[in-house]
Amino acid sequence: MEKIITALQGRKKSETRLTRNSKLFKTIVNAVRDKKGEAIVSLDLRKIDEAVADFFIVCEAQPHIQLKAIADNIEDMVSRECGEKPYHAEQGNQWTLVDYVNIVVHIFQHEQREFYDLESLWEDAGRMEHNK
Repeated sequence: MEKIITALQGRKKSETRLTRNSKLFKTIVNAVRDKKGEAIVSLDLRKIDEAVADFFIVCEAQPHIQLKAIADNIEDMVSRECGEKPYHAEQGNQWTLVDYVNIVVHIFQHEQREFYDLESLWEDAGRMEHNK
């Protein structure tokens, strides 16, 4: 957790503000869905001054191999469709993070998601579910 916090604090948000309709946002959500990510939620952090990004996208994966598959698919699809590479990626067995500066993706195993409870931590953020 400390490595992830340090990585997020050490970078600067882009001046360009994104929306849920941006190509990057839609590509990330589609990449998560493509690999069967569950309980997909986005948190709109744009109105929170101390936020480190415009959006967090949070989802769950059950076996740790699925965490990696989702993260790899996000990186592949975003590279191919948007021409962007992540600023930082941190892969773990229970929590994986893919950071595109204005959008940070958190892929959790269920127990870790409940433990860190980012949705409650950032409860002032506009929350939207993306489960189709």
